[in-house]
Amino acid sequence: MKIVYADNNATTKVADEVIAEMLPYLGELYGNPSSMHTFGGQGGKKIQQARQRVADFINADPDEIVFTSCGTESDNAAINAAINAFPDKKHIITSNVEHPAINNLYKHLQKTKGYEVTFVPVDEKGFLDLDLLYKSMSDNTAIVSLMWANNETGVLFPIEEIAKKANEKGILFHTDAVQAAGKIPIDVKKTGVDMLSLSGHKIHAPKGIGVLYVKKGFKFSPLLIGGHQEKGRRGGTENTVSIIGLGKACELAKANLPIMDTRVRELRDYLQTQLLEKIPGSSVNGDLEQRLPSTLYIGFDAVEGESILLMLDREGICASSGSACTSGSLDPSHVLMAMKVPFKSAHGSIRFSLSHYNTKEEMDIIINTLVPVIQNLRDMSPFWKDGKMV
Repeated sequence: MKIVYADNNATTKVADEVIAEMLPYLGELYGNPSSMHTFGGQGGKKIQQARQRVADFINADPDEIVFTSCGTESDNAAINAAINAFPDKKHIITSNVEHPAINNLYKHLQKTKGYEVTFVPVDEKGFLDLDLLYKSMSDNTAIVSLMWANNETGVLFPIEEIAKKANEKGILFHTDAVQAAGKIPIDVKKTGVDMLSLSGHKIHAPKGIGVLYVKKGFKFSPLLIGGHQEKGRRGGTENTVSIIGLGKACELAKANLPIMDTRVRELRDYLQTQLLEKIPGSSVNGDLEQRLPSTLYIGFDAVEGESILLMLDREGICASSGSACTSGSLDPSHVLMAMKVPFKSAHGSIRFSLSHYNTKEEMDIIINTLVPVIQNLRDMSPFWKDGKMV
């Protein structure tokens, strides 16, 4: 069976070029990169090369790059560093559609540390209530943390504008750019963010490696306290192999940005147009313009998303019903609930997320499979009759 992989917001294939660059350090070049001897130093030099590649990817300085284990660690490290830097400030801001790595940490700080948290709502298109966001900023605010792109809808937040407002008020600004990286250009100098999180496995690098960008001048306190690694900002022996892979992946991702904005966008739009035309009672979740070029989150009335996914899986099609980090829950997506998407559509929403490896042939396979799948499920549904919801 041919596998059609359309779940790239969950994770990506490790690029062949990335594997090739990693392989020597999985075998004969196994030395500790912090060692004084030349053998280990070979890994140390490759880590520095990777650091430069990551910095070039987001227009940062190499000294501003801190390697972590994943996006979640990067998010946690950023927020903990911010509240440690301003211990007297007890207010923090985020949105109500963030990844669990942010929202659950904020709820934890609210419950255990007594922080006042503003969860800024979004409208039906997934856009932030900017008026409320800016009114919520105060002298007591330690940090504003907002995702650059939503992991379910792909909707983009105006990060540059928000970062400027926060900076004007002397408030630290962090963005979770895990989903934005490799899909749209990122320039930390232009944007003015203080901290930014990336995750390797979203851009064709291995799982278990991430990055936290920390702007020069910020007194950063480490989440993991140990040795001298990462200039004292993250203790623990470096994950040399994965760091090398991430560096190569960033180099490739930067080169592939034009492809994401053209060919991948065209594939996404073709899939969207065909599904909306061929399946009545279907609608796209989130804004149609201000979103990632690779994400389509589409809802189908009167059917269950889990049933759709199971039937697609039988045909070798990989998609999701939202965030992989919450896939164990049968509740509707918290993102769709925040957007007030009708329950009848929210429960039947499927996310297709593409990469430059996808083809038009694969889009046709999805279309030709999904149309009869929805029809078959609706034939069994008590909520669908005569071509419409009842």
